[in-house]
Amino acid sequence: MAKQKSKRGLLKRIKKRKSGSIARHRAGKSHLLTGKKRKRKRRLRQAASFSRADEKRIKKLI
Repeated sequence: MAKQKSKRGLLKRIKKRKSGSIARHRAGKSHLLTGKKRKRKRRLRQAASFSRADEKRIKKLI
């Protein structure tokens, strides 16, 4: 049986951390930024991590 191919689009959007968890970008930072507070935009810059259930699912796709 052939090896499963990784999802190339997903690999461009996530990054694996040293601890083994997976980092992702937060949604909501692309447009309509004038209505958002400075603190909120600062928080959107930081990477987020997936929940454990999602992380297991995504590790299969990598």
